[in-house]
Amino acid sequence: MRILIVGAGATGGYFGGRLLQAGQDVTFLVRAHRSAQLAEHGLVIRSALGNVELPAPRTVQAGGLREPFDLIVVSCKAYHLPQVIEDMAPAVGPDTMIVPLLNGMRHLDVLDGRFGAGHVLGGQCVIAATLDKQGVVHHLNQSHSLTFGERDGSRSGRVERVLAAMSQAKFEPRLSTTILQDMWDKWVFLASLAGITCLMRAPVGDIMAAAGGEAAALQLLEDCRRVAARNQHAPSDAVLARACSVLTEKGSKLSASMMRDLEQGGQIEADHVIGDMLARAGEEAESLAMLRTAYTHLKAYEARRDGSG
Repeated sequence: MRILIVGAGATGGYFGGRLLQAGQDVTFLVRAHRSAQLAEHGLVIRSALGNVELPAPRTVQAGGLREPFDLIVVSCKAYHLPQVIEDMAPAVGPDTMIVPLLNGMRHLDVLDGRFGAGHVLGGQCVIAATLDKQGVVHHLNQSHSLTFGERDGSRSGRVERVLAAMSQAKFEPRLSTTILQDMWDKWVFLASLAGITCLMRAPVGDIMAAAGGEAAALQLLEDCRRVAARNQHAPSDAVLARACSVLTEKGSKLSASMMRDLEQGGQIEADHVIGDMLARAGEEAESLAMLRTAYTHLKAYEARRDGSG
């Protein structure tokens, strides 16, 4: 199976590197700087679950794709997706499968519109990783799962082939027959975590130490749950219990990567993670005060950042 990994940052570099380590036919679609970095230093992963150094992995830049791939794994930020779609388009053939690892759901609509829903599987990953200035991928915890599946819930021959290709890699591949629910469950949690930590500019433990902090976090979780339920993807009681436990853990240092991006003055996925959740609330949006406040806060930050305010 010929696999194209879009991006070789923390997420794409980790999963693509593990696939390459396992002997799979992997190419990375990257920009010029990252291509030069990989050519000189190789792809290096530092992880408690096993380090790896892969000299000169195969890379290609936009404009250099000449033939289709069997599988394309998209690991970019949502605000880069429009350009990524144009860059990867030559690699999409009649039988190409696309597994996006972006957060939320809106990217499915965008990819469907460009390539057709038949090409686009559901996908998500759970990993904490970062890329340092030298281009080394640092895996920060024990989680490294990549879940994918047909959006209609079937267990098709093509997704079985993806599972077979990933089965020898040193991460946890999961073929799901409920991938859309899995994606909604992750989105409800992530939107709650990103919304509350960005709004309060603090990690979970500090929010819990503040008067009203726990109530605010739980109200935001409830707002997101209501949106998921309205879209026929209500999280189960067990999923909600886990989310509630993480969002209210006293002393926790957990914060969303969006909060770190915000504090560093970077771009954020305000519209994709929070705004689209609010948009899918329909006429109920007016009653979701915490979710609306979180979105307004993020949009005010963006206005200040780009000077449009």
